[in-house]
Amino acid sequence: MGVCSQDLSTIQLSRRGVEILQVNLGMRCNQACVHCHHSAGPGRSELMSAEACKKTLSFFESNNIATIELTGGAPELNPNFKDMVRSVRAMSRQVVVRSNLTVLFEDGLEGLPQFLAGHGVELVCSLPCYLEENVNSQRGDGAYKKSIAALRMLNELGYGENGSGLLLYLVYNPGGAFLPGDQAALEADYRSKLRDMHGVIFSHLYTITNMPIGKFAKQLRAAGSFDEYMGLLKESVNFSLLDNVMCRDLVSIGWDGRVYDCDFNQALNLPFGSAEKRLWDYSLDEIVDTPLTLSEHCYGCIAGRGSSCTGILN
Repeated sequence: MGVCSQDLSTIQLSRRGVEILQVNLGMRCNQACVHCHHSAGPGRSELMSAEACKKTLSFFESNNIATIELTGGAPELNPNFKDMVRSVRAMSRQVVVRSNLTVLFEDGLEGLPQFLAGHGVELVCSLPCYLEENVNSQRGDGAYKKSIAALRMLNELGYGENGSGLLLYLVYNPGGAFLPGDQAALEADYRSKLRDMHGVIFSHLYTITNMPIGKFAKQLRAAGSFDEYMGLLKESVNFSLLDNVMCRDLVSIGWDGRVYDCDFNQALNLPFGSAEKRLWDYSLDEIVDTPLTLSEHCYGCIAGRGSSCTGILN
């Protein structure tokens, strides 16, 4: 760890395969979090169409990919969401949904927790802190109470309970321009605090580094601390983590079907291959064999103990 003679501009990295097809169902969200790298929110209208969903599922099925991960925005707000889940589960494959929790209380989504449990959907849910003030400062007033209420509702259905098969992961991200603390220690804190304060249980905690893009980058620049944060990432870099970065086993699909190496590249509009082509215009071999697109923000994934959609890398 620490400053290294290497830099990302000298490295060529390739994908090992595609174990996860991460699909962004749209930029519409019931929240407008200050750290959102997609700048998703209630005013966004972009949603994956029914036709694009169908073609994405066809690619997923024909290439025997193990897992589909539905994200957004709030993926649950896409009217094709339930059909996507049903279709993947009918293939006997895994569905992961990245949820902000509060969306479960939106009008028209009544019964959604029961639907998710009934289809054995794995949930990865944002909860940037176990303290109300910190959560509300990132996600808006009232977000914490709604999140806790949603977690209790999910717990009642068996989510987070050992042996239930209903996995419930929580996601922590720092509340400022610093790296996450130790994931195991934070998980222990979350587990004791949420249990003692609210009777809430969960499967595991993921810690994710704030990437210097989107709304977070705007905050850093407004505070005059963007260069300082980039310096922190580079000073904390561990190039050995490149063996484990998520883009080596994952491909990200935008709401319009365009292909990206990861969700962060999608936020920066750094598409894989031709910007005119869509997922269904490629073969899986083409996606696997093309070098990954790396840029300055990628230092965030290999700083400290590393960061991915499933927490630390080492």
